[in-house]
Amino acid sequence: MKQIEELFEKYTHQKPDDIYELPSSGSNRRYFRIKGGGITLIGAAGTSIEENIAFVEIDRHFMLKGLPVPKVLCMSEDKRYYLQEDLGDITLFNHVAQGRESGHYSDYEIGLLKKTIATLPKIQFEGGKGLDYSICFPQPEFDARMIFFDLNYFKYCFLKATGLEFNEIKLQEDFHKLSLDLLRTVSGETFLYRDFQARNVMLVDDEPYFIDFQGGRKGPFYYDLASFVWQAKANYSEELKEILIDTYIEALKKYVEVPRDEFYRTLRIFVLFRTMQVLGAYGFRGYFEKKPHFLQSVPFAIDNLRKLIATAPFEEYPHLNEIMVQLTNMRQFSDLRTEKKLEVKIFSFAYKKGIPLDESGNGGGYVFDCRAIENPGKYDHYKHFTGLDKEVIQFLEEDGGVLRFLDNIYELADAHVKRYIERKFTSLMFCFGCTGGQHRSVYCAQHLAEHIAKKFNVKVKLYHREQGIEQEF
Repeated sequence: MKQIEELFEKYTHQKPDDIYELPSSGSNRRYFRIKGGGITLIGAAGTSIEENIAFVEIDRHFMLKGLPVPKVLCMSEDKRYYLQEDLGDITLFNHVAQGRESGHYSDYEIGLLKKTIATLPKIQFEGGKGLDYSICFPQPEFDARMIFFDLNYFKYCFLKATGLEFNEIKLQEDFHKLSLDLLRTVSGETFLYRDFQARNVMLVDDEPYFIDFQGGRKGPFYYDLASFVWQAKANYSEELKEILIDTYIEALKKYVEVPRDEFYRTLRIFVLFRTMQVLGAYGFRGYFEKKPHFLQSVPFAIDNLRKLIATAPFEEYPHLNEIMVQLTNMRQFSDLRTEKKLEVKIFSFAYKKGIPLDESGNGGGYVFDCRAIENPGKYDHYKHFTGLDKEVIQFLEEDGGVLRFLDNIYELADAHVKRYIERKFTSLMFCFGCTGGQHRSVYCAQHLAEHIAKKFNVKVKLYHREQGIEQEF
């Protein structure tokens, strides 16, 4: 950190007022946000000098091409540290979290994804043109060495760790054929980003900027498309994948046109290859480096593989295909589609009749007291209505108290549901009580049920206990 501070002071002629480390990813690089004299920059500390040089030089080239990347401002003499402009904290991955967690991406989120994927050919073709690939780390281009490095990464760091038995000679033969098929696509001076995914896209005023391309090299453009669209935890529907691929193909036409059938045939083997590379990385980080959050992504990558094989088996690689089928059927990589979803139970009730019991056996959940909200039940006109009737709805909403009350609950409920989904819990309960369980509690329970059902891909069961009404969303 001291070296970052000194570099900041040397570049800005200001002493830093504040410096703190940013959350790290899977790499050994460390990032810091430094503030001083009204200036905010990002400092990077990398253990690999060659990798640092690669990022800085590729960044300079991309800046000259007018590509949306953070500007590197200076580098230390020993090449271990550098400063770059601060693009903020909004990543595309986090910004589309609602779509990813619910499985239903909004038009706004889809628009951001399309904007990002439409920029990819520009990076690959314009960014690749005239780039000195000799500075790329760890090697200048996509070749047989790189392919077999990743295939063996998959075999030794993931496949063997699962305990699944296989014939190494037959597998090696399929690896050799796959390598030849992948290498047939290499042509021209296109830049292979290598780790093109939503976590490596920053959003500035909803415009995508690209980071972490230090592993890039010359190579086929299919790889990056496969990396983005089949990102393990992205949870893109098959329909959304088609939309993103079509968007990419349309943007690609500015540089090259590939017959659609040929494009899809080639993309398919890159999706297979990229998925194997990702599983190798997850296996190494999880099984060997003991970082459990990487293993949490494995079922998502396996699910991508399962869908890929179901669409068209890889008969050209018979033993590899056999292994993939066995992998997707292993119990520890269970089909995400068959996993039990979170069930959210929501009750309205009267306090005088007691709080509803949690029959899941888990306990917990929330009980909200609605009795501070103005009560329509005090007036004879509303006594025969419930919180489902327009007369009571109008009364409550015109007062405004119920809307403010629910806004706070929505925020709390959203955070809780998201966390329960992430932790694969299966039961959550919300209860709304009022004096008679007829007006205020009914209105609130109904609206929370509709809110959660619309926002999340979970099962919602609603019980208006005192009315004997049950609904399922």
